[in-house]
Amino acid sequence: MQEEQKEHIIEGRKTFFIVPDATLLPETYLEDYMARGYETYIIGDDRYCPLKAKIEVIIETFTDSILFFYIDMPIKGIKWEKYIKELQEKYTGRILIGVLYLKRQSEEEKTKLEKYYLFDVGIQCGCIALEYQKAKNFALIDKVMYANQACGRRQNIRAICDTRSKVSFISKHGQTKGNILDVSMSHFSAIFDTTLDIQLYEKVSKMLININGLHFASDAILVMQRKKNGVMLNIFVFANSMGQQGVEGDLQPRLLERIYQMTSDKAKSLMRYKFEEARKDLKRYMTEDDLWEAGFRDYNL
Repeated sequence: MQEEQKEHIIEGRKTFFIVPDATLLPETYLEDYMARGYETYIIGDDRYCPLKAKIEVIIETFTDSILFFYIDMPIKGIKWEKYIKELQEKYTGRILIGVLYLKRQSEEEKTKLEKYYLFDVGIQCGCIALEYQKAKNFALIDKVMYANQACGRRQNIRAICDTRSKVSFISKHGQTKGNILDVSMSHFSAIFDTTLDIQLYEKVSKMLININGLHFASDAILVMQRKKNGVMLNIFVFANSMGQQGVEGDLQPRLLERIYQMTSDKAKSLMRYKFEEARKDLKRYMTEDDLWEAGFRDYNL
């Protein structure tokens, strides 16, 4: 993985849901959260790499992170009250922690739980009581992420494009072709073979665009130009037929799906690599009994 691409994957605030109940917080929510500017991931438990090791990797790799722990999921070797307290003490000021739990029947139990995590431990992202009806949980979590600025400084999530991503349009001098470098729901950047004969803030009609195999046409406005490594980088904002920023309404779900796939695939690939490195380190320094307890039971030691 190229260092520049790795840096892009790492940058920006990310939210991780640690071992959530899929019936309460399904993975399909993650794409919808991206539409709202939140880059979110689910971290599950498996016997390939212990959960505690995964958490350490996430904290060290993604330095601007929010971690929501679903404390009603039993995990071998982890007592949530103690573990979350240890993380809060160790990484105060480096990460933000929140707690998810299934709504309690007793008000007394809920008050006790919230007092411990919010006041005794001092987590900053709150305790979210999830409902049995999963549709309600999307809004509950969305509200908490908004309150904790889970989008960070980004208004839109930007995905790095592959070499298939192209743009072309017809100008007064004929057809102009270029390569698209990155894309969001509002903007894209491109480099062209020739100097553009359009002015800043000029709208270009019916640009033909290919984003990692997704083909569409859209108007766009040139809003910025700057030199990068000796090459002119051109930044466009999408413009729809209503005169608003962004692509046409019927295209939005398809573009969002593609951006989500591009962004999450790269981040998950980096995490898999980091988890593998953590696994190797654990195997190097742990005894067979330790490995057995850590959960390496279905793999060759």
